[in-house]
Amino acid sequence: MLRERAPQIVAIAAGLFITGLGLWAFFDPQSFFDEIALFPPYNEHFLHDVGAFQVGIGATLLLALVWKTDALLAALAGVGIGAVLHFIAHVKDNDLGGRDSDPVGLGLLAAVIVGAAVWKWTTTRRQ
Repeated sequence: MLRERAPQIVAIAAGLFITGLGLWAFFDPQSFFDEIALFPPYNEHFLHDVGAFQVGIGATLLLALVWKTDALLAALAGVGIGAVLHFIAHVKDNDLGGRDSDPVGLGLLAAVIVGAAVWKWTTTRRQ
């Protein structure tokens, strides 16, 4: 029984751990840097981005357990979550650098990915 469930157990543990670290880096980058990061100098926006991508990766693992038979749906939803957080980071950190077009471009990308996930989910539910 354990041998059959081991991949799911690893996915749950890794998904929660990676998502937790990502949320920490995204919402409290200074604390994350002080406690975990060993790569000076401190860069708030970089840690926001790292957190967004980690949340997306962790969410993808966890959603793959929910939608076991639909890898595309799990991937679109997980990456969509990360893309939305990445967009939020660029809006929030607009004064820290980057291009003025970053929030618009990243917002459009996030909307397309989330839209595709919703479309796939509603199509799957109808079948």
